[in-house]
Amino acid sequence: MRSKNPELMRRIKDFVDRYYRENRTTPSTQTVGDAVGVTKQTAYRYLLEMAEKGILAYDGGIRSSPQIEKCRTGYISVPVVGSIRCGDPETEEEEVEEYVSLPESVFGKGKFYLVRAKGDSMADAGIGEGDLVLVELCHEANVGDIVVALDPDGENTLKRFAGKGRDGYVLAYMNEARYPGKVITVRSFAVQGIARHVIKTL
Repeated sequence: MRSKNPELMRRIKDFVDRYYRENRTTPSTQTVGDAVGVTKQTAYRYLLEMAEKGILAYDGGIRSSPQIEKCRTGYISVPVVGSIRCGDPETEEEEVEEYVSLPESVFGKGKFYLVRAKGDSMADAGIGEGDLVLVELCHEANVGDIVVALDPDGENTLKRFAGKGRDGYVLAYMNEARYPGKVITVRSFAVQGIARHVIKTL
């Protein structure tokens, strides 16, 4: 096969990548030819050679390119389960409001749920009123983790787990300007999850 024009190869690759970003599918051979100003047969020959060179994957239809593989990502479906207090504990009924899709490439894989923060006690952790907090569903926490804690009275709160003190387990506020050194001490609590990400409007 005669070597092809490198500039035309670059234009084809750029078009394929752009087309995928805009349409989330790959273009047909005819569409490629129309876009770069060559016949379908010429586009076909170029695509075959580009496949041989490892520039993209082609087997009669474009399957992927390195840039497309970067764009492709899995998504996780995450329930939004209402709000949780960032302050004194209060009872919350867990009701799924909706499900949202989040990319695994950003948030990772796992079992998650989203809660809306209420209050300002976690401001130093970057969590403010109305922010969506992505919580990984788990039942164990390490000192320093920001946890959704459920106490024996069925009340929950979002706090930093500060460890075990003389009078019980310590859940700390993270807003030194407004609540310097403030903590909640409970006899026991159940970990309902650990905060992993905050989604907010800037």
